[in-house]
Amino acid sequence: MLCILALGGWCISAQAPDASRPGQSRFDALQNYRTGRDLESRNRMDEAERYYQEAVRLCTGELSRNPNGMDAYAVLTWTLQRQKKYTEVIVWGGRALRVDGNDYRIIEIMGEAYFYLKDYEKSLSFMQRYANAVPHGDRSSVAYFFIGEIYRLQQKYRHADIAYSTAVRLEPGLALWWYRLGSVRESAGDIPTARDAYREALRLNPNYREAGEGLNRLKQSG
Repeated sequence: MLCILALGGWCISAQAPDASRPGQSRFDALQNYRTGRDLESRNRMDEAERYYQEAVRLCTGELSRNPNGMDAYAVLTWTLQRQKKYTEVIVWGGRALRVDGNDYRIIEIMGEAYFYLKDYEKSLSFMQRYANAVPHGDRSSVAYFFIGEIYRLQQKYRHADIAYSTAVRLEPGLALWWYRLGSVRESAGDIPTARDAYREALRLNPNYREAGEGLNRLKQSG
């Protein structure tokens, strides 16, 4: 058994490639997804889209033969998410959860899709469910970041502070996350800790204009 890591930290189990095996399409779909992500990271979007489309084709074909294939559901929903087809993520994710209601790969991606559809209550429910069930899971830091985003948008700054603080503790190397933490601390009036967060964002990315503006604003306020 081979464990193949898709981008984002998830693990898909598959045997070595064998074109005669029904699960081969799942293996190929994962490879297409990964290639698409790599091309997307290099701003080669047209090429990435071709790989994403092939991943979707392979996953839907696999699921037509085996509607209980959770790995295929996982790769399919990840791919649709990269294509910004959030409503389709919800549709396929819902089908997957009817097969296995505790597949946390699906639970987390559903939370992301609902967030981008601006259904923040459902997004929060899925993200909290994921974070509570697997607090040290591969996507826990991302789940906490999205929880922070929702609370920030709802102007629940103390709640957002807790969520963002957890996110940066789990994954401390992302300047955006520190900036968001600084912004909600500033909004809550926690000036010293807001300064600390803005400084960390600037340490990670010295060209982060918004973080620099935030830090200057707090310096001027005393």
